[in-house]
Amino acid sequence: MKVIITGGAGFIGSNLGRELLRRPEVMEVVALDDLSTGSRVNLDGTGVRLIEGSILDREALDTACQAADAVVHLAALPSVPRSVIDPVASHHANATGTLEVLQAARRAGGIQVVVASSSSVYGANRELPKREGMRTAPISPYAVSKQATEAYAMSFGHTYGLPTLAFRFFNVYGPLQAAGHAYAAVVPAFVDAALRGEPLTIHGDGEQTRDFTYVGTVTRILADAVTRTVTDLEPVNLAFGTRTSLNALVGQLADLLGHRPAVDHVAPRAGDVRDSQADNARLLHHFPDVEPVPLREGLEQTLDWFRTLPEYQA
Repeated sequence: MKVIITGGAGFIGSNLGRELLRRPEVMEVVALDDLSTGSRVNLDGTGVRLIEGSILDREALDTACQAADAVVHLAALPSVPRSVIDPVASHHANATGTLEVLQAARRAGGIQVVVASSSSVYGANRELPKREGMRTAPISPYAVSKQATEAYAMSFGHTYGLPTLAFRFFNVYGPLQAAGHAYAAVVPAFVDAALRGEPLTIHGDGEQTRDFTYVGTVTRILADAVTRTVTDLEPVNLAFGTRTSLNALVGQLADLLGHRPAVDHVAPRAGDVRDSQADNARLLHHFPDVEPVPLREGLEQTLDWFRTLPEYQA
């Protein structure tokens, strides 16, 4: 089978390309990426074919989707703080971009589309754990754009019979996740600072909690979803019900590093959710055999990857 990954040169997309090409069912993987946040280097030696182009470009989408069997739609403009600064850009990339991908899938013969939504859609709803059927209450433009992402996918399933599956990602981390920029996710930001001997920045008191999910677990589930053509007309949480505070995350990193990094506490950020924890019953219904990588093991593999990069060499 041939699988398209939008955003395929990014963090999750490039890890997914590697995972898919390990599957005997998958003969070809094509990454469609405008390289605005992804990198060609992420695909070096993988066997994934890169088409440089935007999901807002219908011609590029049609070229990528020709003779394809499935699309995993990961392309997005990530980051809650980025969306607070430029909500229109987030809307165009995440909401309009998803609509264009779904239309391209229809033009390609009604192929399966798996889309990446976000736990941020739960927003101001403080109830834990987060169940897919509970009220969503997005509190950032990014969260609104991700709610549009999943809603468009499910509506195309209902309206056009398009085989779709919308995953709500929860704090994915692991190798190939970029650090060293203003919108870096918390794990790579912490690892980068720790390896440079700089203080770790925590927005708020550090007692906010997250359901961290290792990228290898995520990509195995995504690959299984397309090779088995798993569909659902409701969203599916992609996390495993863990709940780790940022202070506890610092403690785990300290154990692995052999020393405790300094921490700077600064003001909380607008749009950030206080607590996040998934109910995984629906996920396990579709993927009963999945075994998630534990946080400590995932952090160790992430640290090992960071240490291979030239900027962290002694």
